[in-house]
Amino acid sequence: MSEQTLTEDRPAPQQIQDVVIRFAGDSGDGMQLAGTQFTASSAIFGNDLATLPNFPAEIRAPAGTIAGVSSFQVHIADWDILTPGDNPDCLVAMNPAALKAHLHDLVKGGLLIVNTDAFEDRNLAKAGYDVNPIEDGSLDAYQIVRAPMDALTKEAVKESGAKGRDVLRSKNFFALGLMSWIYQRPLDPVTDWITSKFGKDSAVSTANTLALKAGYNFGITTESFHHTFEIKPAQLPPGEYTNVVGNTATAWGLVAGANKGNVPLFIGSYPITPATTILEELARLQNFGVKSFQAEDEIAGIGSALGAAFSGRLAITTTSGPGLALKSETLSLALMIELPMVVVDIQRGGPSTGLPTKVEQSDLLFAMYGRHGESPLPIVSTSSPSDAFGAAFEAVRIALKFMTPVILLTDGYIATASEPWLLPDVDALPNIAKPFATYNPDAEFLPYLRDPKTLARPWAIPGQPGLEHRVGGLEKDATTGNVSYDPNNHETMTHTRSDKIKRIADDIPEVEVYGEGDLLVLGWGSTYGAIRTAVMRANKAGHSVAHAHLRHLNPSPRNLGEVLAGFDQILVPEINMGQLSRLIRAEFLVPAVSFNRIQGQPMRARDVEAEIYKLLMGEDAE
Repeated sequence: MSEQTLTEDRPAPQQIQDVVIRFAGDSGDGMQLAGTQFTASSAIFGNDLATLPNFPAEIRAPAGTIAGVSSFQVHIADWDILTPGDNPDCLVAMNPAALKAHLHDLVKGGLLIVNTDAFEDRNLAKAGYDVNPIEDGSLDAYQIVRAPMDALTKEAVKESGAKGRDVLRSKNFFALGLMSWIYQRPLDPVTDWITSKFGKDSAVSTANTLALKAGYNFGITTESFHHTFEIKPAQLPPGEYTNVVGNTATAWGLVAGANKGNVPLFIGSYPITPATTILEELARLQNFGVKSFQAEDEIAGIGSALGAAFSGRLAITTTSGPGLALKSETLSLALMIELPMVVVDIQRGGPSTGLPTKVEQSDLLFAMYGRHGESPLPIVSTSSPSDAFGAAFEAVRIALKFMTPVILLTDGYIATASEPWLLPDVDALPNIAKPFATYNPDAEFLPYLRDPKTLARPWAIPGQPGLEHRVGGLEKDATTGNVSYDPNNHETMTHTRSDKIKRIADDIPEVEVYGEGDLLVLGWGSTYGAIRTAVMRANKAGHSVAHAHLRHLNPSPRNLGEVLAGFDQILVPEINMGQLSRLIRAEFLVPAVSFNRIQGQPMRARDVEAEIYKLLMGEDAE
């Protein structure tokens, strides 16, 4: 029987404005795939959305244990949303460990979908349950849909030709089909994807398609739940949209920067979570003139990039916190010889290996000061997956114009999350080309004779007669570039390199303030969505609270000091122990109050909102 026949008598769906859904199960249960396909269907339907993938660092975490649970959260809405949501309204728990790990987040009265076949004694014991929670009444506060997914999947796919483990690997599509019925998602985008991924006639393709439809039909026929929901398309600004992942947008922004800079792009990188997908994406873009090199280690990655910069390429290297530490010596060399390079740091939980798949904003002070000597560098940050394109383009612009390495800070949440992105008009992007030095037979070539406005030195391609010059880590003469041990020259060059970075402040936008009042919530990076949502909620409740978010962290915008001085209270939420707060207090002598969360998870709007109310009521924030 087809789903079309079964749906004739079902009640009309209930209209809702938004919903937060979390898929959770073992790392091998395909929750990331199910969540991604549900997201894709929602994007095609026209909803606004934001996602939060969350998975263990181990390649194959212990099955059936809380440590091995993988989840994918998606917030879909008919309005412009900024976060993947604080708490799920619906939780899909594929086994007891998933239930144990995530039930505390599910809103009371929320919808709970459980795979009852997984709730057998062995799995219950692994998850730490003494009794079966779906039988002891402990879940009565939720709307429960019990689905024997293993048995129903086996029955659905028995004619597919799938054998062995491939049979139960399709149960994530059963769950996806059920969720597609409940939330009125179209199946065609998923079936089209299955065909393109696994082939039209393959057993895996057939099994997944049959499991998907079986889950959809189970939703129609089950006696435990008859209600469905519908979320209308969001009314977003007109234009062409795509659902973009943060690392993909970063890669595209770098390519756009190279294109508008009229220089070929070279990336030299070593794979590291969660930065690797930028290298992978750029390696696929050879038709845009991209040259990619997977190095044997972090030091080789940045070394190859620096060599590419010397030869006239836009040099890119990508990494995360541990790799940034390894790159610091060569980064100092790039600063010393003043060549354009973008170092993309996808921040993750640390120190050391730390939490490789979790989010943190703990590299800001390292980016500011993590080199020997006086070595300031510009720092640009990304605030969301859709902002990553513009932030990457801006990092390239600064690197080329000011002949300097630039650190682009993003993080593990932005890297893997996705949201709709209004495609930019590439033709409207500014020309950021940096002309190369040319030989003048009537004048001596001076490699450190600087642009009077930017203090950038010439970019001279090696091998050209008349443009020979020395590069290396030893201090350079202020004009000839020859090695110099003169004390006064070293002081001059130290101040010159510092002044060049300071002058970037004259070339970036002033910080904008959203709202007004006596309290300013100041943020950077991926806290943007949580902060703006919290401020909007506080404004709606009648409180005067403002928000400012920094894209440029070094140098800071020209008007930042003036903006900070205009508020009685300043709250700085960060996923660290207060790094921006320290910089703000030191630079502007303002009593910034830190609010910190270091749990490997994105900042939640409700937590920021609570801290706002504490300050407004005269209580100390955490």
